[in-house]
Amino acid sequence: MSSIKTKGFSIKKVSTILGAYFIAWFFLYPYINMFLTSVKSHDELFATPTTHFPQVWQWSNYIDVWEKAPIAGYLKSSLIVSISATVLVLIVSLPAAYFIARYRFKMRGAFLLLVLATQMFSPTALIIGIFREVDFFNLLDSYLALIILNAGFNLAFSIWLLSGFFSSIPVEIEEAALIDGCSRIQALRRVTLPIALPGLVTAVIFTFVAAWNEFTIALTIISSVEKKPIPVGITQFIGQYDIAWEYLFSATMIAIVPVVILFIMIEKYLVGGLTAGSVK
Repeated sequence: MSSIKTKGFSIKKVSTILGAYFIAWFFLYPYINMFLTSVKSHDELFATPTTHFPQVWQWSNYIDVWEKAPIAGYLKSSLIVSISATVLVLIVSLPAAYFIARYRFKMRGAFLLLVLATQMFSPTALIIGIFREVDFFNLLDSYLALIILNAGFNLAFSIWLLSGFFSSIPVEIEEAALIDGCSRIQALRRVTLPIALPGLVTAVIFTFVAAWNEFTIALTIISSVEKKPIPVGITQFIGQYDIAWEYLFSATMIAIVPVVILFIMIEKYLVGGLTAGSVK
C-alpha cells in the first residue's frame, strides 16, 4: 500500500514538473525567438531555407540600432510617461481606496462595480473622443496628455485592487496605533501601508507596465520624434516594402530591460511586505 502511494506521488510530482516546464517554455519561447532574430543579419533572416539559430551572431545589431533610431530618446519618453503616470495613480488611488475600505456609505458596492466596469472601455474604442478632448485643451504632442490618459485608464484597477487589500487588514491594528498616539495619517503611513505593500507593488507593476506598453494613444497624440515612447518609436523599422526585423527585435529586447529591472528592484517587497508593520 505504501509503495502504491509512493508511486502515485511520484507520478503526480513528475507530471507537475513536466507541466511547469511546458508552461514556462510556452511563455519563454517568444522571447527566445525574438532574441535569436535580433542577432541575425538581414540577409540571413530572409534566406531560404531558414535557420533557427543564427549562422553568424550579429551582436553589432545592438550597437547599430542606437544609430538607426533615437532609442535613447524613446526610452526617456517612456520613462517620463510611465513613472509619472504610476506616481499619479498612487497619489489618487491610495486615499480613494482607503476611504472605500474603511467607510461604509450608500451604494458602495455599486460604486466599486462601476469603478471596475470602466476597465471594459478600450482606448482604441474611445480614441476619437480622446483626440478631440486633448485637442480642446491644447495638449496634443505633450507628455502631460499621455501621463493623464495613462493614469486615467489604470486608476480604476488600482482603486479596486488596493481597496481589497485595505479591507483585508483588521481595523483593530489601526485602532491600536491611534491609542498609542498616532494620528489617522500616521497610522496609515506606519501601519496600514507596510502591511498593504504587496498590493502597492502590484498596483505599481500593473500601472507601469501598462503605461510602458501603451501604443494606440501615443501613436495618435504624439507627433514629435523626440517625444515618441518606445512602442511607437520602434515602428520606424517597419517599412512599406521591407521590415528590419533584426533592429526591430533588438530595440524590443532593449525596451524590456527597464521592466525587468523594476521587477528585480521590488520583488523582495512582495514577501517582506506580508509581515512588515504588523508587529509593534
